[in-house]
Amino acid sequence: MNPTNPKPDKSTEREEWQVTPEAAGERIDKHLVDALEADVSRSQVQQWIKDGHVQVNGTACKGSYKLVEGDRIEVTVPEPEELDVRPEDIPLSVVYEDSDVIVINKPRGMVVHPAPGHASGTVVNALLHHCNDLSGINGVLRPGIVHRIDKDTSGLLMAAKNDLAHGSLAAQLKDHSVTRRYLAVVHGNIPHDQGTVDAPIGRDEGDRKLFSVTHKGSKHAVTHFAVLERFGDFSMLELKLETGRTHQIRVHMKYIGHPLVGDPAYGRPKDHEMRGQALHAAVLGFVHPRTGEYLEFQAPMPEDMEQLLKRLRSR
Repeated sequence: MNPTNPKPDKSTEREEWQVTPEAAGERIDKHLVDALEADVSRSQVQQWIKDGHVQVNGTACKGSYKLVEGDRIEVTVPEPEELDVRPEDIPLSVVYEDSDVIVINKPRGMVVHPAPGHASGTVVNALLHHCNDLSGINGVLRPGIVHRIDKDTSGLLMAAKNDLAHGSLAAQLKDHSVTRRYLAVVHGNIPHDQGTVDAPIGRDEGDRKLFSVTHKGSKHAVTHFAVLERFGDFSMLELKLETGRTHQIRVHMKYIGHPLVGDPAYGRPKDHEMRGQALHAAVLGFVHPRTGEYLEFQAPMPEDMEQLLKRLRSR
């Protein structure tokens, strides 16, 4: 086990890891917010600790507990709160569908699953109307969802229709065997034709809603890129994810000085080229959970990215 990263055991609701020298001395509630893959707040973590969902060396603890190198942390993530997530008749661009899997081309601006501030109008609401057979592994809020793409990222997204399919697809994601290739337009002229960004990603210390390249409470992250076209002060890239951290491409491109065009969180201020980041999940490939056949799908760029490229080429 890599002690810097929490690794889930066979249960999808339990995580366990060992405290590294770098994390020693941290309060456990702060450490958990940094370390957990899930998007959780400090107050939520503190409630989990009070409810006994967090143990250190097999014993319950307080939120103020200061970590010691070698401590064994165990977190049992409680079931999501039962909310009224309703099916909604929202059109879906279905790329592929069978009794096990559905692949859609998500439009920019659509949230994947319900969350505070986005209780309706999500991919999950649309899937519940379209399908009557989504997997239940992720609970009522995320039925069938095995991976996400950001609200303002367009492109291919797969969902599982039963628990067998969900387990298989989740395992492929964990093993990094799923093909995920993105198209993006970034600021700046990248001089080399291809490259790899190998830099760990964790919560941004200045803004807990964002992520950054950091060695503190971070997780291994690798993004490969190739330059497809140059436009002077802009470049078009194809990017391949080796890992799948939250906001990975956006964070890595900012880190190397080439933020995504239109990115409201990691981009340049007063960037009026696009509304939302110029990022599209163009290729998705995986082994079918029942047949064992490798399937690969492509989705064309959305109209707003096509128009952006047209403007850049005409300069």
